Amino acid sequence: MTRDYSQFLSPASADRSADTARPLSPLEHLGWQGFFSQQTDLDEMASHPPVRITEVNRSGLRAMGDGIDMVIPPGPEATVGDWLMLNAELPTHSRVLERKSLIRRRAPGKDRKVQLIAANIDTMFVVTSCNADFNVARLERFIAMAFDAEVTPVIVLTKIDLCDDLEPYVTQAKAISDLVEVVPLNAKSETAREALAPWVRAGQTIAFLGTSGVGKSTLTKALGDDLDIATQGIREDDARGRHTTTRRQLYFIANGCGVLDTPGMRELQLTDAASGVGDVFADLEELATQCRFRNCAHEGEPGCAVQAGIAAGEVDASRLDRWRKLAAEEAFNSASLAQKRAKDKSFGKMVKTAKTIKKRNRK
Repeated sequence: MTRDYSQFLSPASADRSADTARPLSPLEHLGWQGFFSQQTDLDEMASHPPVRITEVNRSGLRAMGDGIDMVIPPGPEATVGDWLMLNAELPTHSRVLERKSLIRRRAPGKDRKVQLIAANIDTMFVVTSCNADFNVARLERFIAMAFDAEVTPVIVLTKIDLCDDLEPYVTQAKAISDLVEVVPLNAKSETAREALAPWVRAGQTIAFLGTSGVGKSTLTKALGDDLDIATQGIREDDARGRHTTTRRQLYFIANGCGVLDTPGMRELQLTDAASGVGDVFADLEELATQCRFRNCAHEGEPGCAVQAGIAAGEVDASRLDRWRKLAAEEAFNSASLAQKRAKDKSFGKMVKTAKTIKKRNRK
């Protein structure tokens, strides 16, 4: 099945055709769109009003709606950006609406779990600095994650005012994918908001992702002058940032756009994202179809089109290495998580059977 890439080639269109249209309703200001309204009706909305999750803390989920701003106990399997039909009497039984998009990764550590990063995001700004923190392999991971989530990715290059030669950074970023736009800017300049304006529109939700200290919080603050967001600089010795943002938080600016600020992510393990990896390395996957053998590992087999491309100077050998590594990692993580799900499901059935037998014995 051929994927539709049109959404990645230009800023995604909102339900509203222009920011100068009729005033936003309270729900529209929170990102309510036709995609969500089609999943409910007036009767349900009257008894279970829609709310959007704007923060996830250990103590609970902050939910905002039309005249609603409350913290509900942990319970619903929801993440920042999710829409819930709020059950005021039993909040943990609130219905989570189907998501337009879901950004996720394998959780850091040894536990084989999936961490939900954000839901219902339209544009992911992958932010990186033009300094020693710049890393092509890491950018490819973020882009693969965005493609798999069906979110429009945009690479934002920051700290250009501190960079002696910007061109190498732009060239490397643009080489990642023809489907991804690259925006160089100074996050502290007055032109930063204008540079991102094509994607920061009414009814849209955008997210800033990247490592610490690259300017995510500074950019979030630049889009909303009245937002109270702390920012810090980077360490001079390794160009790495200090952790300013400690949780994922969704803000809403005056023009009706939702802006998600996130903590820095240095470890990014992909899982269940084979299609996203394939999209990032679409050129190599297409070239691989011309290899003599279908199971070609591109390691010297006769008739390997990929190795021929490297020999001809048409393919970057380091890009092939990154493709192999990322594809292998994604496959391993996906298989590990599938095994864990199967084990948990089997254990759940065993517990349920034991409880049933116990009840029968009591009779």
